[in-house]
Amino acid sequence: MGLIEKLLGLVFGGGRNVVAETAEVFRVNAEAQAGRDATHQAQALQQFGQEFRLTRRGLFDRFMDALNRVPRPAMALGTLGLFVAAMVDPVWFAARMSGIALVPEPLWWLLGAIVSFYFGARHQSKGQDFQRELAATMAAVPQVVQSIGAIDALRGDAPSAGGVGHDGPENPALAEWRSTRNEDRAPGFAGS
Repeated sequence: MGLIEKLLGLVFGGGRNVVAETAEVFRVNAEAQAGRDATHQAQALQQFGQEFRLTRRGLFDRFMDALNRVPRPAMALGTLGLFVAAMVDPVWFAARMSGIALVPEPLWWLLGAIVSFYFGARHQSKGQDFQRELAATMAAVPQVVQSIGAIDALRGDAPSAGGVGHDGPENPALAEWRSTRNEDRAPGFAGS
């Protein structure tokens, strides 16, 4: 009894577990790794939160945001209104289009530049919003991978119907029945 007690004291004594410490040389401690992953993800989310934090906006900023939303609907509805005006009062529409025909070409270029810059800036803003959403999604990837791994581990351990897994052995009686069934068929018969 004394020898076994000394051996166990040598392996597990002093608050140590030599077996666990030795195993950690070859395999990562899952609990410690989960703690490191959680810390890493929390730090990344904190950094994203600080980078993309919404600040309190003043009245002028809110007014300008509202004003920036006007041109697209105004241009779309205005164009549809021109089609309606052409059908309702063709003479009035012809007079307005004659006036537009008198606009000099440099003014058309200026209008094109303004519209292009407006929509270009909007495109850039939407692209940056997309990148922020993509960064938030990418921050969630480790958690999703971990969940998928846990689900796969459950799938591998869970028994399937009949006690045989997908990769398990085939039923010998079923295999014999299939082979006799295939032999009994007439050549060239494709039915079941």
